[in-house]
Amino acid sequence: MADAKVIPFDDDRSRSGSTPRSARRRPGPAAGQEGPGAPVSALPGARLPLGDEEAPRAAQEPPEDAPRGEWERRVASGLAFLRRRVTGDYEVDDFGYDEELTDQVLMSLLRPLADHYFRVEVKGVENIPSDGGALVVANHSGTLPLDGLMLQVAVHDHHPAARHLRLLAADLVFQLPVVNELARKAGHTLACAEDAQALLERGEIVGVMPEGFKGLGKPFGDRYKLQRFGRGGFVSTALRAGVPIVPCSIVGAEEIYPMVGNARTVARLLGFPYFPVTPTFPWLGPLGLVPLPTKWTIQFGEPIQTDGYPQEAAEDPMLMFNLTDQVREQIQHTLYKLLVQRRSVFF
Repeated sequence: MADAKVIPFDDDRSRSGSTPRSARRRPGPAAGQEGPGAPVSALPGARLPLGDEEAPRAAQEPPEDAPRGEWERRVASGLAFLRRRVTGDYEVDDFGYDEELTDQVLMSLLRPLADHYFRVEVKGVENIPSDGGALVVANHSGTLPLDGLMLQVAVHDHHPAARHLRLLAADLVFQLPVVNELARKAGHTLACAEDAQALLERGEIVGVMPEGFKGLGKPFGDRYKLQRFGRGGFVSTALRAGVPIVPCSIVGAEEIYPMVGNARTVARLLGFPYFPVTPTFPWLGPLGLVPLPTKWTIQFGEPIQTDGYPQEAAEDPMLMFNLTDQVREQIQHTLYKLLVQRRSVFF
């Protein structure tokens, strides 16, 4: 899977369905006894009456300690989290993945972006198995790899089992300061066959975007046209691990940074695969880095089973070519279908 090394990065709270995460509803006060014979003390929130007109007003007041109890619970949970971080009483796996930090902090930071800014609609998440390994293969776009992060939130927040997606990332991700550490903490690892197979065999959901930088940095005029998927390294890995391949189509990411040009000289100087020029960047400076608030749809397709193939099938180039083409065609077909269905880029 040598070609997988160019897959860029991005290439907790179970939710199901395709609607954005909704606010939790606080339970209202229990219904009290009513009628002329009902004692005032039985009414929710009521005090001993000082007069005939005060009892009905007191009966309508919600319990004052309900919000306070919720805030106390949150504060206690936050303090316990900080204590564990300070004392080192937390665990990371051999890839550097910190599940507690991801759930408590990183997901909480990304969730408003997914739910309220991009308003991500998730479909077909039931196609991801509730247990055991699976390889999610998605298209890649958007100039900056926000689609990988939104995919990670979608899997965790919408899957009934609140599963975590472990994304395979390009070498560049792990060469950047700060980004390297955050990527490891969030569960991402180097896009190589050994790491991918190890994660799949231990029952993890692994995400890969085979277009790599070719998809992420393609011109705006080529939006939603899938680039080459490499030589099928991800198929070989799935065959060896015997896990299903779940095609995934993402609509909405192509328009967040419309790439109308590529400053190749600047890219070479910085060591980047491309340097995007968009209608807002670099003309507006840091403001040009704010993505457009497009409406996203992420759809997971029917899984392609691989456990019926013999072990030596992973070495069959014709089989890998056919399965790779099948995955690519399924993603492309779903992209076209979603584009026809959407009303607007922003709604």
